[in-house]
Parts: sequence; structure tokens; C-alpha cells
Amino acid sequence: MLTMRFENLALKPGSRVLDVGCGGGRHIRNTRQVPGVHAIGLDLGRDEVRETAKTLQELDELPVELGGSVAGAGSWMSMRGSVYALPFADESFDCVIISEVLEHLHEDQAALAELTRVLKRGGILAASVPREGPEAVCWALSRQYRNTPGGHVRIYNRKKLRRMLAGAGYRIFDSHFAHGLHSPYWWLKCALGVENEEISAVKLYHRLLVWDMMRRPLLTRALEKALVPFIGKSVVFYGVKV
Repeated sequence: MLTMRFENLALKPGSRVLDVGCGGGRHIRNTRQVPGVHAIGLDLGRDEVRETAKTLQELDELPVELGGSVAGAGSWMSMRGSVYALPFADESFDCVIISEVLEHLHEDQAALAELTRVLKRGGILAASVPREGPEAVCWALSRQYRNTPGGHVRIYNRKKLRRMLAGAGYRIFDSHFAHGLHSPYWWLKCALGVENEEISAVKLYHRLLVWDMMRRPLLTRALEKALVPFIGKSVVFYGVKV
């Protein structure tokens, strides 16, 4: 399930993309649909890096008509690394993606400075975090959710985050909410048990999300469109490094 709008990333043949905190590779996978893009997925977790590599290898083996990489699709790499000390030279990338990562970081401004260092002047930063309202409901419903080691350490105010990005040297050119269907799922988990995946209501809702992701039916697409302005789980900003 993509959080970013890829048309805002201005990817073209030869573009170099860094996905920081790539997780299972959901965003970097989509970059493989653009000819000639060179993409790197970076994560601190060994399992996440392996999952990203596996996902991209499988994608390269599929025919294009089944969602495989397009001809001349450039290159990719999956590697471990810290956002606080990125192993790249200054101004190495045309685009940097950081999706649902900043809220986990105690030193978010230090991380942002490092992202800015490796992004070219005129390059695009795409950053998303949990939206303030839905996230506050999760925190209110579950002590475990807000105290899980490695979990979320802050709730971002949208206006303050925008000012933080602008202060780091970005001209914000677009912003939107995402994942309207996801907030109720997390509220259910927080209310009934964050780690209890066997609760019927949670299992049923998860099946709904998988159905939406795999089939994209008109019903869930309409619900997503109606809900996202009000309870979209994530807020996304796009900025150009000036």
C-alpha cells in the first residue's frame, strides 16, 4: 500500500532514489516501473533489508505485463544503515523517500539534516508521518502502543512539521493525507490489544485491507476517498531542496 504519490517525485531515466527506512520495499518497488532509475533501499533492520531484496528480485523475474520491472529499469540495492550516518556522498540523490520513520526517531532534526546532505539541490524529499488526530486516538486508547520499544516517540503537528521541513531548506510544493481505511484498523488494535492478531474484529478488518490492496474494488476505493480527508492515517509532504 503506497503512501507517496509517485507523480510528485519527478522520476526520470538516470534518477537516483534513496528510500530510508524502506521496510519491506513497498515504495522502492514502485520505482522499478520507471526506466533507468537507480534505487537504494536502506533500513536498520536485517529482516527488512532481506525482505526488500527478495521483493525486488521477484519483481525482476516477473514479466512486465504481470507487474515486473520495465525494460532498462536501471539498478537497485538493498542495504543496512542508519539515517543518522548515511553512507553516501553529499548530493548523491535526486529523490529521497522517508515514509513513517521520523516518528520513531529521538533525533528527528539530525536525521533530516542527514537526508538533506545526500539530496541534490533541486531534488525532491517525500516525507510522511502519522497524522496528528488519528495518532492521538491510538495513544489515548493504548498505553502499550505509545510505550512499545522502537515505537512512536512523538505526535507531529502538521503545521509544525511543515515549518521544520521549510527550516531545513525545503520549498514545500504539495501535501496530502493517505490511508483513510487504516485508522479504524489501528483504533481496533489499540482498543482490543495491539499484539493480539486473533481477535475476530481485527482479523476481519485486516482481510478488508488486504482485499482493498489486492483487488482495488469500487466499494473500498469510494470509502477511502470519503474517509481520507477526515481520518487519513498519514500526512505526506513533498519539498524541493533549495
